[in-house]
Amino acid sequence: MRGTIRPLAAEFIGTFFFVFVGCAVVVLAGSGDIGLTGVAFAHALALAVGITMVMPISGGHLNPAVTFAVWMAGRIEGGRAAGYVVSQLAAAALAALAVRQLYPLDAVAASGVGVPRTAAGISITSAIMLEALLTALLVSAVFGTAVSSHAPRVGGFAIGLTLLPAIVVAGPLTGAALNPARAFGPALVAGDWHMHLAYWIGPLLGAAVAALLWAKVLLPVAGDPEP
Repeated sequence: MRGTIRPLAAEFIGTFFFVFVGCAVVVLAGSGDIGLTGVAFAHALALAVGITMVMPISGGHLNPAVTFAVWMAGRIEGGRAAGYVVSQLAAAALAALAVRQLYPLDAVAASGVGVPRTAAGISITSAIMLEALLTALLVSAVFGTAVSSHAPRVGGFAIGLTLLPAIVVAGPLTGAALNPARAFGPALVAGDWHMHLAYWIGPLLGAAVAALLWAKVLLPVAGDPEP
């Protein structure tokens, strides 16, 4: 029983930390004290610390798209993957609820509890493709620095820092969620589901492409020389 609960609890704690920080910094950014770069740094560092914190227990997915990619690559069995996703979504919802309760009501309402939003003029197709492209790069960082047997020992910091340029280049357009849980938690608490499907379809599509590329081409196999 403990062997089943430990990784689920780890995914819950890591995802809660990441989504809480992510939603809170977006709420605070509405006051004008924190710009886009500050939002990007907060998300990147929170993800890096969250992954590193629980990586030895669960692998530090903290993202249904990452879990989906790892499952596609045959590195996690289906039942455990489903448990991870449920834990991640529950943590995200609780984190967004905590932000709603703890931060000023006006700022929370104005930001939709930190829900990612698409810019005016961005179609759902463009949002999906942008989220897919950047999620593929995020998942590639996961495979290259955590899944691969040749991965450098850098914890989750290379993965987390992938969010820094992603948010800078796409945050004003889609919010650069790259994570269905990061979108789901605040959307549920705020009741804001505008273009929400883009934050599932895009990341899962990008994760699938990255998983196939790494599983079929880039991951080392027995007999490959060390770099």
